[in-house]
Amino acid sequence: MSLTELFILAVGLAMDAFAVSVCKGLAMARCTVKKSMTCGIWFGAFQALMPALGYLLGYQFRNYITAVDHWIAFVLLALIGLGMIREAVSKEEEKEDDSLDVKTMFLLAVATSIDALVVGITFAFLPDTNIVAAVSFIGIVTFIISSAGVKIGNVFGAKYRSRAELAGGIILIILGTRVLLDHLGIL
Repeated sequence: MSLTELFILAVGLAMDAFAVSVCKGLAMARCTVKKSMTCGIWFGAFQALMPALGYLLGYQFRNYITAVDHWIAFVLLALIGLGMIREAVSKEEEKEDDSLDVKTMFLLAVATSIDALVVGITFAFLPDTNIVAAVSFIGIVTFIISSAGVKIGNVFGAKYRSRAELAGGIILIILGTRVLLDHLGIL
């Protein structure tokens, strides 16, 4: 996976955390650097931790399913992407809450990084994946995007939340398709 592809993947994965960060910013009367950094650290850390765990899990089973690994990567990324698109076009309103307590942030960080766990499983099937560099990069990108999301939400409102989730979903579907087409020799 090239650095450009990894960056695109990291941005796609960060879109859920960005959307939640925007909501946090929306609910805040006043946004501070500390509040932005708190969201960034929680989301960035979990977006790095979950693919590492997924990689370890996937690596255990890699030898058993290498013949279909490209299909697994495609299906998992497509399902995650479709889920993000479904959320983006959903008319359901999310409750706004500006709480940054440990329980709230832990639950949000886990919820927004489940897709990163699945991506980590796909990393185990991709040849020559430097997992330490990949998860570090994903965590840093998510930290930056989430920290900015709090401020953006505080300043601009919910106008772009669904667009960010939609873009993230499309990115993940494109990456999954690319993995499949590359393995099939079409790219």
